[in-house]
Amino acid sequence: MASSAASRVPRVTSRTTGEPLVRLSGVDKWFGELHVLQDIDLSIDRGEVVVVIGPSGSGKSTLCRTINRLEPIDSGEITIDGQRLPEEGKELARLRADVGMVFQSFNLFAHKTILENVTLGPIKVRKQSKGEAERRARELLDRVGVGAQANKYPAQLSGGQQQRVAIARALAMDPKVMLFDEPTSALDPEMINEVLDVMTSLARDGMTMVVVTHEMGFARRAANRVVFMDAGRIVESAVPETFFTNPQSDRAKDFLAKILTH
Repeated sequence: MASSAASRVPRVTSRTTGEPLVRLSGVDKWFGELHVLQDIDLSIDRGEVVVVIGPSGSGKSTLCRTINRLEPIDSGEITIDGQRLPEEGKELARLRADVGMVFQSFNLFAHKTILENVTLGPIKVRKQSKGEAERRARELLDRVGVGAQANKYPAQLSGGQQQRVAIARALAMDPKVMLFDEPTSALDPEMINEVLDVMTSLARDGMTMVVVTHEMGFARRAANRVVFMDAGRIVESAVPETFFTNPQSDRAKDFLAKILTH
């Protein structure tokens, strides 16, 4: 994998040195009668890779989506780099530009080429020149291993290639933190590792990442911390070695017993 842009990926400067880059304090979220996030407290440091795991319906994806306010919260506070997430408007758009997001479905624009998909945000939001945006986009496409596909359309690429383009598109905005919401769950098994390899490389380069995933191998290999959720709550938070070899809660023990024996 090309790594010419590797040194340019992390952006770890902060206006609030010493504070966590992302902080959730007392966050609650309801869907009707369902209390999907219950009094969530979570701090993520610069350069930290936090992998969020847990059973289906535990609130993992909702937690991820609140960090850039794709899901509004009902109470509590979320700050990014010391700034509270605004409710709406230009300030929210500006702050959201600092938070890269990679979804289950790749969400690429079908009618635009791969290069156009990656340059759209930097040109429209970051106000980069077309030439500058294209140069950076080609660096990033090379970095994730799809540089040769720049002039193709999404439908001409495999799922794994499309997801790597989606990662390059998020990186092109020079985000402070990257959110990954089950980025491999829609992929065929043989394509999963090519995406996880890119994510592992990002983690190694110091990108701050929040990753919701079922890929326990990635969690062991790339995470600084594993956060285990169940029924809308954070039940455990520990370094991977501790969590996988010595989970503290019965719920985590039960979860790991089921997934690690299959």
